[in-house]
Amino acid sequence: MNAEMKYRKKPDWLKMPSRGAEEAAKVRNILLKYSLDTVCRQAKCPNLGYCYQHGTATFLILGNLCTRSCGYCAIGTATDKPAPLHPDEPDRVAKAAAEMDLSYVVITSVTRDDLQDGGADHFASTVKALRNRIKGVRIEVLTPDFNGNISALETVAEASPDVFNHNLETVEKLFSAVRPDTSYDLSLSILARYGKLSPSTPIKSGLMLGLGEQDDDIRKAIHDLRSSGVTMLTLGQYLQPSRKHWPVDRYVTPEEFDNWREFALSEGFNSVASGPLVRSSFHAELNYSSGVDSV
Repeated sequence: MNAEMKYRKKPDWLKMPSRGAEEAAKVRNILLKYSLDTVCRQAKCPNLGYCYQHGTATFLILGNLCTRSCGYCAIGTATDKPAPLHPDEPDRVAKAAAEMDLSYVVITSVTRDDLQDGGADHFASTVKALRNRIKGVRIEVLTPDFNGNISALETVAEASPDVFNHNLETVEKLFSAVRPDTSYDLSLSILARYGKLSPSTPIKSGLMLGLGEQDDDIRKAIHDLRSSGVTMLTLGQYLQPSRKHWPVDRYVTPEEFDNWREFALSEGFNSVASGPLVRSSFHAELNYSSGVDSV
């Protein structure tokens, strides 16, 4: 499918929140002060303005260039070996989160297939730095698949984040085309394996809708996620970052998202955030609270 030939105009329900002013500027200044990046900016998240305005952001660690090239993602791909890790980054994240007065912190990363552990130790160090800096902080990690490296998963589990998140992103039928460097089964196995490593930790995943999937595909993916031990689910509209990326097949209506939320709850999920502008870390603290309260 040629993305240059198919670029759909956004409907009214996908109007983006404004960037805000004072509080958003404060967040941007803190990120600049500690030389930190966010997935909000790198992935061109439509909620960036809203989140910054409300004093929060999702930290992007391990650099801002990915070793993979997924068809939907705005984050840049490394043409050569990515830059070395910065050993002080975990502490900088912790300082920034403390200055932003965050009680719930979401950490994600680019995929680093060039690293033996995929960056797992860096994730663990960031979790530890946050706990040392902020009393009572809740931490959600949104990790890559670590190429199925179980010892990498164990490293993350030993750091005891409050939520483990790994996004499936799309349905099985489209997976190899949209995410050619990995597999549907691998993502499901990562989620299931982490649940066995840390049975008390909520497991979270998400799907983008509107890439060309059919209802049966969505039902299967939701069922597969639940069967893999996932208890928290996010469903949002895929938005094409540029004309060079995978095209939007259709815009899913808010009513359809409501129906998918009801279906997912009927499958046994504790927490389901479903809507056009829902993203993995959007209102993550609220989703965590609703998921824990429903157990």
